[in-house]
Amino acid sequence: MRTLLPTLLLAVGLATGCATKPEPSLYERLGGRDKIQAIVVDSFANVGADARIRARFAHVDGAKLSGNLVDLICERTGGPCVYKGVNMADSHEGMHIRDEEFDALVEDLMLSMRKFNVPERERRESVAILERLRNAIVGH
Repeated sequence: MRTLLPTLLLAVGLATGCATKPEPSLYERLGGRDKIQAIVVDSFANVGADARIRARFAHVDGAKLSGNLVDLICERTGGPCVYKGVNMADSHEGMHIRDEEFDALVEDLMLSMRKFNVPERERRESVAILERLRNAIVGH
């Protein structure tokens, strides 16, 4: 009987809908929109201090860019936001962004994620989402 008990409990749980809860979205695990916004705003301070890329952002509307980036991250991580900005390829057309610059921005964002105690797993998943945008941003 002892060996059947775990199997019976699992069967009862599945039959009654008490199976394991689905894992929270990356959006939820990051802490929601407010925490994403805090991370993005903080990362712009890192960008401003980053000699590798600060010139790229010298004449950019920081509030607009920050808002768009928050919406983009929120949407791509499973949150309720809707990104309404220009698609990545069009918005970076003619900028000739290099891989090193893209990497620097990601590094600056990761510094802020560490500062806000975002766990390693969530940082890796966030980087993977950003990496999917690389081809639309770099070289255009």
